[in-house]
Amino acid sequence: MRNPVVQNPLQSRSDLQRAVRQLVAPLEAHHSSGGALIRPGVTGAWFPNREAGIEGYARSLWGIAALAAGGGSFDGWDRYRAGLINGTDPDHAEYWGTIADGHQKVVESSCIGMALGLVPEQLWEPLDDEERANVQRWLTAANGESIPDNNWRFFRVLANVGLAAVGAEYDSAQVETDLDRLEEFALGDGWYVDGPDAQVDYYCAWTMHVEGLLYAWLADDTERTARLRERAVSFVDDYQYLFEESGRAIPYGRSQTYRFAQAAFWGALALAGRDADLPWGEVRGLWLRNLRWWFDQPIFAADGTLTLGYRYPSLKMTEPYNSPASPYWAFRAFLPLAVDADHPFWTADEQSLPDLDRQRTLNHANLVMRREADHVVALTGGTDAPNYSNKYDKFAYSSHFGFGVDDGVAGLDACGVDSTLVVSADGEHYRGRSADLRSSVATGVARSVWEPFDDVTVSTWVVPVGSWHVRAYRLDTDRRIESADGGFALPTTDEREADDVIETTDDRSATVRFQDFSGVRALATTATGDTTDGDVVRPSPNTNLQHPRTAVPVLTRTFEPGTHRFASAVLGVPGESERPDVWSSPPSVAWTSDGVDVFDGEGSLVQSLDGERIETLQE
Repeated sequence: MRNPVVQNPLQSRSDLQRAVRQLVAPLEAHHSSGGALIRPGVTGAWFPNREAGIEGYARSLWGIAALAAGGGSFDGWDRYRAGLINGTDPDHAEYWGTIADGHQKVVESSCIGMALGLVPEQLWEPLDDEERANVQRWLTAANGESIPDNNWRFFRVLANVGLAAVGAEYDSAQVETDLDRLEEFALGDGWYVDGPDAQVDYYCAWTMHVEGLLYAWLADDTERTARLRERAVSFVDDYQYLFEESGRAIPYGRSQTYRFAQAAFWGALALAGRDADLPWGEVRGLWLRNLRWWFDQPIFAADGTLTLGYRYPSLKMTEPYNSPASPYWAFRAFLPLAVDADHPFWTADEQSLPDLDRQRTLNHANLVMRREADHVVALTGGTDAPNYSNKYDKFAYSSHFGFGVDDGVAGLDACGVDSTLVVSADGEHYRGRSADLRSSVATGVARSVWEPFDDVTVSTWVVPVGSWHVRAYRLDTDRRIESADGGFALPTTDEREADDVIETTDDRSATVRFQDFSGVRALATTATGDTTDGDVVRPSPNTNLQHPRTAVPVLTRTFEPGTHRFASAVLGVPGESERPDVWSSPPSVAWTSDGVDVFDGEGSLVQSLDGERIETLQE
C-alpha cells in the first residue's frame, strides 16, 4: 500500500489543495492514450469496462475542478480536455457511446456538467464549435429518457445546468421536471428518501444535498435554491450524530466504498453562502477530521490509487455497480476548495463537535442514535432492502465494530450474524430481518415486524439502556425454528496466537475479548421447550467493513411451533480488553400480558412497551 497523502497534515486550504494533486497523481498511469478513460483496476461491474473507464475520468473531475475553481494549480488539464473532446467524438476510438436508458453514463454526465460549471476556462472555452457541439449532444442525450426515479434525477440536472452555465443549449423543462420530482422526496429536517418507497441513508447527504447545493451555486433560480440551502442547513443538526469526535462515522447502508464521501456534505455547505447561519468552525472540523481519519486507513493500492472496500480493500462488501473507479465518487468531498480563501468555511478556526445529546431519534432515517465516548451506535427499525443484505436490516450499526455482510454460502459464519437475529428452518441457511419488513422508531425504541417464512412472524423492540441495548422478541411460528442472536463483531485482525482472543460461553451468555469487549446475555423468556446456548462465531474473513477478521458472540435458540417471547441484552465496549464492570449489572425485562417492561441494571424502569405499536406494524 502506498498512501499518497501520508505526509500531508490536512489542516489548511493549501494542504487540501495539495491533497487533491497527491490523490490524482496515481491515476496518471491509468489514463488511456486519448485521455477519455481511466481504469485503475481490472475487476468488473454490471456495466461494460468502457463505462468503468468513463467513471474514472469523470469522477476524478470532482477534485480537480473544485481545486481549479478556487485558484489551485493543476498541470494535467491538457490531458483531461483531450479526454472530453475524444470521449464525446463519435469518430474517435475512445468515444464514450450514446447515453441510453439507465446507462451508467447518465451518472458520469453529472460530473462533466459539474466541471463545465466550475471551470469553463479549462473544459469549454478552449474547444472549437464542433467539439462543443459534441459535448452538448452527449450531455443532453439523457433528456426525455427513462432513468431511475431517485437520486439519478440530480445527475441529469447537473448535466443540463453545466451546459447552461457555459451558455450552451440545454433542456430547461427537463431540469424543472427533475427538480420538482426530487423535492417530492424531501421528508423534513433536511432528510430525503432516495426515491418512492426507497431507503433513507447516506445518499441524502452525499448526493441529494451535495448536488442540491451545487445546483444552487450554479443556477439562477432564487426561490428553489433558497429551499435547497435551507434544507441543507436544517440537516446539520441530525447528520452530526453519525460522527465520532475522531471524525470516524458509522458505516450504514449501500455504497460504503465511496468512503470519504461521508465528508462531502460538510464541505458542500461552503456553497450555501457566506451568510448561512452555521457554526463554520464546527462544520470545517467535521469535514477535516473525517478526511484525516480516512487518509490514515489502509484504503490505497500499491500504486496509491483508491481500492474497492471500506476501511481496507475488500470486494465482499461491494455492490454490482462498483467498478475499480467507483471509489472516486468520494472526490466530491473537495467541493469547498471552489470557494475563496476568505470564505468563513476557511477563516473560522477548526472546532470540535458541540455537546450532543447522548441519545437522539432520527425519525426520518428510522434510527435511534446512541453516543458513548469514542463510540457511536445507530439502532435501527430496519429497511426492506432485499438487494442489500445486512446493509440496512441489522439492529445496530457501530462506528467502531462495523458490520458484516452475507458471504453467499450456507452456515452461521457466512450470514452476517453480527448485530442481528437470523432464523433457520434447516440449521444451514439463515434469514435476517430484510424479508417483508415493517418498522418504525418512536420514543427512543426501534420496532419492527418481519416474516422470514410464510408461517413465521418475528416482532422486535430494540431499546437503548445505558451502554447496552435490549432486544425483546415475540416469535409466532408454525414450524420448528432455530435462531442466532448476534452481538457486535469484535475485531481479531491483529490476533497472533490461538489464545489471544478470549471466549467465554455458557447457556445464558457469550463474550469475546481482544483489545475490545463484546458480549450478549439472555434475559427473561416465556418460551417453553426452547433451548438456549452461548457461542462465538468466526465469520468469513473480509466480510466485516471495518475489520478483516472478527469474532461474534451469539445466543443460539431452538423453538418448537407456537408463540414465544424472549429477550437479549447486548454490550460492546471499544478499547476495553477486560470484562467491564457494567457486564455484571445487565438490564432486565419483565413480560406483561401484551408487552414488556425494560429495566436498567439497577432495576429502574426504562421503557414500558405494549403490543399495540407492534400490532399496528403487523396490519
